[in-house]
Amino acid sequence: MTDIVTAGMIVIGDEILSGRTKDKNIGHLADMLTAVGIDLKEVRVVSDDREAIADAVNALRSRNTYVFTTGGIGPTHDDITADSIAFALGLPCGYDDKAYRLLEAHYAKRGIEFTEARKRMARMPEGATHIDNPISIAPGFHIANVYVMAGVPSIFQAMLDNVIPTLQTGTKLSTRSVPSPLPEGTIGGPLGEVQKAHPDTIIGSYPQYSDNGFWTEIIIRSRSQEALAAATEAVENMLASMQPQEPSVN
Repeated sequence: MTDIVTAGMIVIGDEILSGRTKDKNIGHLADMLTAVGIDLKEVRVVSDDREAIADAVNALRSRNTYVFTTGGIGPTHDDITADSIAFALGLPCGYDDKAYRLLEAHYAKRGIEFTEARKRMARMPEGATHIDNPISIAPGFHIANVYVMAGVPSIFQAMLDNVIPTLQTGTKLSTRSVPSPLPEGTIGGPLGEVQKAHPDTIIGSYPQYSDNGFWTEIIIRSRSQEALAAATEAVENMLASMQPQEPSVN
């Protein structure tokens, strides 16, 4: 197991960009990857355009351990993800024999015509391996460090369940939370100095609102327990030094 494993995600579809469909896959992927110690570094949403998809794939796969895509592997004319991935990798794209037989048998069993549109779901870049789809049969695929999955959330989640156990994982980030009664504008400078002094941590501040008022939640994350403890102590000391002192009774 290595210390740091990273991932990028590409959400594909004009329907996402237009607002007609609301993405539900980003959060799920982030949760699943975080749980196994993989850092999701970047998410891009791109249109159903071959060059846009290929550009995003090549950019993200060059700087991450893994790239995950969702959407665009269905039977319609605008489902062009398989062709676009093949284009990005410089590979031919055609019917995968195993996927073709799987879909052909599936539709025959249901008494449904295996139309040219449905056959499109058997197309993959040459050399791709299947990602099983236990819900609607049509597989996703894996080629190089790119994992191509459906956009329908239930199918995406089922495919991802099959993918996660096969991945190289990293050291998980541990987290500490320190509440601050002071706003971000007040603590921003000193908190930045704490971050500089503790480079093996990731420190963020997040405004919080409730019926009881306003506060700032400071989150410290690190793969090192020692670094995490040291940074947490530094944040707590910083806040203590900025709090108004109780007046002396003398």
